[in-house]
Amino acid sequence: MDLTRTLRGDQGQGCRLILASASPRRAELLQAAGIAFDVLPADIDEAMVPGEQAEAYVRRVARQKAEAAARMAPGRPVLGADTVVVVDTTVLGKPVDDADARRMLAALSGRTHTVLTAVCLINPAAAEGHVQTSVTRTRVEFARLSEAEIAEYVASGEPADKAGAYAIQGLASRFVASIQGSYSNVVGLPVSLVYGLCRQAGLLIS
Repeated sequence: MDLTRTLRGDQGQGCRLILASASPRRAELLQAAGIAFDVLPADIDEAMVPGEQAEAYVRRVARQKAEAAARMAPGRPVLGADTVVVVDTTVLGKPVDDADARRMLAALSGRTHTVLTAVCLINPAAAEGHVQTSVTRTRVEFARLSEAEIAEYVASGEPADKAGAYAIQGLASRFVASIQGSYSNVVGLPVSLVYGLCRQAGLLIS
């Protein structure tokens, strides 16, 4: 991975962004956008609180990831993110096994769902408002899937670590009938939002 381009604060001192995620998809999106970073995954409890709404949940988890990484890399700007899929009022995270993946895909079949990604940017160099959190929503319509199609897709292994048990940039692209909003958000990181937060925080791409 070429990380020669750096984020710089307004003092002109090199300050690479910390990505508090082990997701290769988020890393690829940042790299493609020319934003240099170091990876420092945050190990936190991602269980939902009883009664917690989807947006509140992703905001909380994204911030907790960023705060955990910030404690390990003091003085560095840190980006945390969390993504979930919501169909009706049901929140779909990552499937725990193949049966769970099949259940999720059956729930998405022939329906429109919402992908929520929260991003949290912590910039310790900022005098005020050094923690910024925002959420992006994308609507995705799935074609109707047969049991055989679901079984074949699950057998590919692709759903294993994906929110909602699918990867829009992979084999599941053939299931997507339409999309309203940010494509990169569905992959796992709304790049335009991240870039905007970096600009607001005074972090400029060199």
